[in-house]
Amino acid sequence: MSTALRAACFGVLLCIGGGAFDLPSLYVPGAGMIIIGLGAAAWVWLAAYGAAVLRETGPPTVQEEEPYPLKLRVKQGALPAPTAQLIEPLLGRPLSTREQRARQVRVNVRFSRRGRRKIEPARLVIRDSLSLAVREIESDSTEVLILPRIEPVVVGAASGLAGMEPVSGALTEAAAELELHSLRPYRAGAPASRIHWPTVARTRVMMERRLVAESDARPLVVLDPSNPPTPEALDRAVRATASLVVHLARRAHGCSLLLPGQRRPTDIDAELRGWPAIHVRLALLEASAGAPGSRRLERSAALYWVSAGGSSLPPSVKRNAGSYFVTPEPVSGRAAAFTVGGCAGYRLGSVRERRAA
Repeated sequence: MSTALRAACFGVLLCIGGGAFDLPSLYVPGAGMIIIGLGAAAWVWLAAYGAAVLRETGPPTVQEEEPYPLKLRVKQGALPAPTAQLIEPLLGRPLSTREQRARQVRVNVRFSRRGRRKIEPARLVIRDSLSLAVREIESDSTEVLILPRIEPVVVGAASGLAGMEPVSGALTEAAAELELHSLRPYRAGAPASRIHWPTVARTRVMMERRLVAESDARPLVVLDPSNPPTPEALDRAVRATASLVVHLARRAHGCSLLLPGQRRPTDIDAELRGWPAIHVRLALLEASAGAPGSRRLERSAALYWVSAGGSSLPPSVKRNAGSYFVTPEPVSGRAAAFTVGGCAGYRLGSVRERRAA
């Protein structure tokens, strides 16, 4: 029972007591309590009837530290509210609806960490002047996915970030013509011998063969999210991975990415087709996903092993020429070839042994 109804009931008891004990003086306060209690409840109820808090949200995804727009609009009820406050958790303080700016509020929110974030609903609190009757109206809650921020790759003086250019020689041309890697949409001007006719006959979509040599010549980024010392270290490793993929895809005309649970790397072309889905997966990646598979990682192109925990490199990675070890933890006595997203990249020749603790 609300305070307003308790006040009205108390007024009724005063009136009953006044009649039972022949005390007319109790009738006046009793009637006053009844009027105040019922009046406050009725006024607040009518003010809340039809009132609403309408929240207009921004896009479903946003990168770390980028502004995320929120817009709130207060809809008035059947009667003007005696006292009303708009409580938006992101503002830090309530706003009185008597203020003109509270009728329509715009907020730019920034999120510092990746992942799925739930924005609590805004509340419109309507009460009378004595706070005997209170009604709360909530907006819809909002969920937004925070994507890892894309940061520039800063190349050190000791390295020109070699590995952007493919290293030749993993397969001969004859072997490449026989070894099929995957299918991709047909590119105008590609030889007719590359067309995969069974797929064309089945789906009526022109698809061409992608050969092993083409995939093997792309830089490969591998993310190991296991055993990070802190959650921030994992975020930095994921941020560095996302930044490297975008940088390499644009500079090296495509690259590949291997994440935990994948049997084969995912290819990203220079136009970044398919990147949005990978970006979402990186935003949701946790340390519990474990280490990626390290078999069959010998490639002719550069390999970037990103480790959130700074663990030692697998033997198959050490055997790869022109590889880099990328970690948020500094390697003692080593000069970084490049930095990106709060991580440093070291050439494989400098980190063949286990990283210093």
